[in-house]
Amino acid sequence: MASAREQSDVELLAATRELDGEAFGAFFRRHRGSVLAYLAGRTPSREVAADLTAETFAAALAAVRDGSRLLPGEPFAWLLTIARNKLIDSLRRGRVEQSARDQLGLSPLAIDDNDLERIDELIGQTDLVSTLAAELPAEQLEALSARVIDGRDYDEIAAELQCSQAVLRKRVSRALRTLRAALEAPR
Repeated sequence: MASAREQSDVELLAATRELDGEAFGAFFRRHRGSVLAYLAGRTPSREVAADLTAETFAAALAAVRDGSRLLPGEPFAWLLTIARNKLIDSLRRGRVEQSARDQLGLSPLAIDDNDLERIDELIGQTDLVSTLAAELPAEQLEALSARVIDGRDYDEIAAELQCSQAVLRKRVSRALRTLRAALEAPR
């Protein structure tokens, strides 16, 4: 069996559904920096970004363990969509919701100076993601941004970009595959 490092996101989530906690841990470690960096650029403080990151992964774990739903085909895009939704909910209410943590029996995060340093380090990955995104072809970057970051529907984006949904889906898929490979490559 392949190690967690060698497994795809889809394989890790499938193993998580089979109650393999290590698989979700690997999925979390693989994407926590990107999710945290995404949220940090959109929240008032590092603490809120860290809390929303925890909410995002708690909601993702709850969704994966819910056997009535299909596993996502593009887990990274799905995870960013959850993060975006958590952010929107938080902004609407003016605070971070704790419902997902309560459902899973997780206690609130206690953040100390070491944690804040680690958060700053992970937020620094924003530059890496921005650099990688700048290397994508313009049509892929535009499609990825509209779909994953803005959360818009494929039909709306396809009409705006004057292309078919199939072409748009390919652009998003290729962009995600390129970014994922670059982020997973050893540094």
